[in-house]
Amino acid sequence: MKRIFIVIYLFLFISFSSFSQIKKEKTNGLFYKVSLATTLSINEENTLLADDDEPFFNFSALFVNNTLGYQFDKRTSLGLNLEYNWHSQQGLHFAPAYVSLRHNIIVDDDNIFVRGGYGSLLGISKDFKKGNMYKLGLGVQIVNFDNDNSFLIGIDFTRKRFGYRTLEGLSSISIFIEFMLF
Repeated sequence: MKRIFIVIYLFLFISFSSFSQIKKEKTNGLFYKVSLATTLSINEENTLLADDDEPFFNFSALFVNNTLGYQFDKRTSLGLNLEYNWHSQQGLHFAPAYVSLRHNIIVDDDNIFVRGGYGSLLGISKDFKKGNMYKLGLGVQIVNFDNDNSFLIGIDFTRKRFGYRTLEGLSSISIFIEFMLF
């Protein structure tokens, strides 16, 4: 009888310890994300038929973004963003602070998402323009299942309103790459 109890005890102990080794997928919680984006403009110096070594596209702006957010489930997350934008052709600097919402429309090994954001352009010095902005985007999230971190790649449309009575505007389409720590 004691042998049966010992066998049952060992069987239960081994089965519980083997189940405890399975890592549960994390679907909600805090995350941090860092992003780098750029806009492309067509080089007016380039001619299609000439062999003049001029690139067809020029980089015209640089965006660096930090996000602290919360993911509610596999589909939806909300983030607080602080960003630095430099538009080299116009010589403009912006410091947007905004709230963003991302929703995965296809949840699979690689998630396809849409996102949007709205916020203010902070006038932290005389070089930075004050105003407001919104952002709409589309991309893909490539998840590393070993540690739940991921890369996000896609495009964003950004519209900034600034200047006297926010009458000036600047629209841009950018390509971004982001790294998300979850």
